Amino acid sequence: MSQNTPADTGKDNEQTRPLFSYPRYWAECFGTAPYLPTSRAEMDALGWDSCDIIIVTADAYVDHPSFGMAVIGRMLESQGFRVGIIAQPAWDSAEPFKALGEPNLFFGVTGGNMDSLINRYTADLRIRTDDAYTPHGEAGKRPDRSVIVYSQRCREAYYDTPIVIGGIEASLRRIAQYDYWSDKVRKSVLIDSNADILLYGNAERAIVEIAHEIAAGKTIQELTNIRGTAFVRDQVPEGWTEIDSTRIDWPSRIDALPNPYDMKDPETQSCASDGETAEADSANPVRIIPMPLQRKHSLDHAHTYIRLPSYNKVRNDPALYAHASRVLHQESNPHNAHVLVQKHDTKEVWVNPPPIPLTTEEMDGVFDLPYQRRPHPSYGNAKIPAYEMIKTSVNIMRGCFGGCTFCSITEHEGRIIQSRSEESVLREIEKIRDQVPGFTGTISDLGGPTANMYRLNCKSEQVQKNCRRLSCVYPTICQHLETDHRHTTQLYRKARAIPGIKRIAIASGLRYDLALRDPEYVEELVTHHVGGYLKIAPEHSEENTLSKMMKPSISSYDEFKEMFERFSKKAGKVQYLIPYFIAAHPGTENEDMLNLGLWLKKNKFRPDQVQTFYPSPMALATAMYHSGKNPLKKVSYKSEKVSIVRQIEQRRIQKAFLRYHDEKNWPLLRQALREMGRADMIGDAPHQLVPAEKPERRRPHTPRKPRPGKARTRR
Repeated sequence: MSQNTPADTGKDNEQTRPLFSYPRYWAECFGTAPYLPTSRAEMDALGWDSCDIIIVTADAYVDHPSFGMAVIGRMLESQGFRVGIIAQPAWDSAEPFKALGEPNLFFGVTGGNMDSLINRYTADLRIRTDDAYTPHGEAGKRPDRSVIVYSQRCREAYYDTPIVIGGIEASLRRIAQYDYWSDKVRKSVLIDSNADILLYGNAERAIVEIAHEIAAGKTIQELTNIRGTAFVRDQVPEGWTEIDSTRIDWPSRIDALPNPYDMKDPETQSCASDGETAEADSANPVRIIPMPLQRKHSLDHAHTYIRLPSYNKVRNDPALYAHASRVLHQESNPHNAHVLVQKHDTKEVWVNPPPIPLTTEEMDGVFDLPYQRRPHPSYGNAKIPAYEMIKTSVNIMRGCFGGCTFCSITEHEGRIIQSRSEESVLREIEKIRDQVPGFTGTISDLGGPTANMYRLNCKSEQVQKNCRRLSCVYPTICQHLETDHRHTTQLYRKARAIPGIKRIAIASGLRYDLALRDPEYVEELVTHHVGGYLKIAPEHSEENTLSKMMKPSISSYDEFKEMFERFSKKAGKVQYLIPYFIAAHPGTENEDMLNLGLWLKKNKFRPDQVQTFYPSPMALATAMYHSGKNPLKKVSYKSEKVSIVRQIEQRRIQKAFLRYHDEKNWPLLRQALREMGRADMIGDAPHQLVPAEKPERRRPHTPRKPRPGKARTRR
């Protein structure tokens, strides 16, 4: 049983039960399945009469630790449960969702490794022609908003069976969120899907606890105190104190540097009252405190929640939407986050604090589960592009403390780095060598969300527990952050020494401003792990845009480039950096894109693949895009406005600046430059961006000879 206290006590459970310490469910007697069954015939072969849990996924089933359904499925199997998989079912009826029968405990529904809408549509809202998570890369094998559609079909199939939703698609939609594809704010996916509970972030702890609690006889409605979950209530229970956030705004900056010597938790700090009171009245048993006054009161953190503006308010008021996004991101540290509550019509969406990160031992346990490391045999020889890309790569960590506003990694995995042990990583490399068909001796990546955050954590447990910064590296690298890359460097060296391993490539994104703190790591990387090209992402050259991205100055890139070239020369190699850039990010003017285009030309970069900003759910940059406000600062109706590029044509113009060298873009750029009053940038001089339009040469007129039998008529 869980060490959590009974429902609604609100105990802040820092001493989470170890992931593998639960008594195994009785069905462990069936042993480990070669592959989790996807058909009745496979169940019969295993001797199963039913599944305890059925996972419905929008991805093809690949039994590999880089695929969410495999991780959750094998995790539950390790607890003794019988787990079946329904992968990419037809969704026009409930029949495919009955393929394995009714699960004894619950359905688990996920949109897969990638959001279904981002999977299907480009940033310009064009339909993609392929799907990397489907056999043969075939498009159209998953519905839009897969979590909603699959949940509804599960409900049709077996009405009373509990439905648990999770994965990145659900995780990023746990509260009301701006939806780029419909250009409106949508309700929490919990409401639209009619699911019973939502798991956000890394869900191993939550899914294991839910499975054991339901198996022990609890109803899913009783599971209200599990971290990393969201669910729907009719009303807030008695005994709680509400911090009302709707008086814009939280009185601090998200990116302000905290006082490292102030270890007090502002939510429990007691101050002398200035006459303000916040007592419960007879009609409402909940004590309500406006957010600007919450520091004036002594609060019980475990019984305090923050009231976000309701769905109806954020739908109709973009400034309140930006404010709600700002508060949600400030409540992302699992060690000090509050419960968040948001009203949706007559219902309350209740979001518990984030899960406590996995320990190294628990991470090892998850990655050491008996994965086959291959697609399910039912796919035959069909190629699944996403699997082909990662089949020889190794994930060494989770999380990211970069906090880039356009990225959803931090919102999903958290900013506290969770690392595997060296031994676990090396064991997986040996498994790849021994198990992957056609292995050539090259490991395609040792990384994760980033290449160089392995075992980099806060030096002070006390500072980490009180910190509310969204980035450990912006606006500057925090003095409390460990920046010594020696563990990563040592891991690289040991991995290269494994018999049968010829080369270790590093393909994950490099946080180069962090790498600058450890030249030994950069030299190791450049000397042994760069095969001619290294991809990095400065994203832009202009501070106006970089400040909205929470990315370092372009001077950091210049410094890294100098170090990269110096170590490449020392190693006797000719190698190149391949930088990535984003067009049309909030805060970007056409003048910024012009300056970026000139920077690219000056540095002789001719980008081929370029990105246009994609407003993904929950990202801070998406809040900027929708509201025109900057949630990195205090939000009010008069606060800083952010320039937004919304029209597809304008987005294409900004993208064209990144491909200034493509003559197909020259007419568009010439017109844009004239409208900007920058026609001086049109010409053939080195300091100009695009060449002037060449006058068409007229061919000399040659009179035609009349055709035989026809007289020429003069007009």
